Amino acid sequence: MATGGNAIRGTRVGAGPMGEQDHGHHADRVAVSYWDALGNETVRYFAAGISEEEIPETIDSPHSGLPAGRDKANPPALAKTEPYKTHLAYVKERRSDEEAESILDDALKQLRERRGQD
Repeated sequence: MATGGNAIRGTRVGAGPMGEQDHGHHADRVAVSYWDALGNETVRYFAAGISEEEIPETIDSPHSGLPAGRDKANPPALAKTEPYKTHLAYVKERRSDEEAESILDDALKQLRERRGQD
């Protein structure tokens, strides 16, 4: 059995001639560096015509997950995260103990009336 070569094996459809170096026109862009608190640098590229206001001041560093800013000397600090709160914790923030007692009494009274136990 003869093994024949397949000229297109391993290439993408529409890739063009083998060895072609120029794959189209690249738009002008500007490189912006960001640094996290550990000193990791991340470079993001933006269109050259973009206004300065549209370039974000901070990003999440892909290396560490920390926030990264454009000022190497003063990277942003990690924002303090609040612990997870349960539904009951949020309710307790909105209601006083007296209000909770009153609501519970009303609910129990309605339940007893429906069951005919009052």
